[in-house]
Amino acid sequence: MDKIKFDTIDEYIMNFTPDIQEKLQQLRKVIQEAAPEAVEKISWGMPTFFLKGNLIHFAAFKNHIGIYPGETGVETFKAELTEYKNSKGAIQFSNDRPIPFDLVTRIVTFRVNENLEHAKDKQSKKK
Repeated sequence: MDKIKFDTIDEYIMNFTPDIQEKLQQLRKVIQEAAPEAVEKISWGMPTFFLKGNLIHFAAFKNHIGIYPGETGVETFKAELTEYKNSKGAIQFSNDRPIPFDLVTRIVTFRVNENLEHAKDKQSKKK
């Protein structure tokens, strides 16, 4: 069976049940507030925020909502992620528990600063 392809984050979110849509919309809002300059797009089939590079992806699954802030986004907050399943670049929030939006905000803010610093370093190396 072919995977459904989405052109916008709105289309992606509308594909889920109302309770998951609500969580995804809240997550999207938290990311937008922490990274107001970021551009929304679909990348790797997932909602993505882009700011001088991929900032964070998120996706819904049967039993969880995952965020993908990259390896440094997970490693930096490892001590606060002990109650959530996580791996090298992914964090899973179980659908039967609230998403820790304050933690998500801090992760996104970290990633914004990281991406901006990386872009600045890259620019200075070009000179």
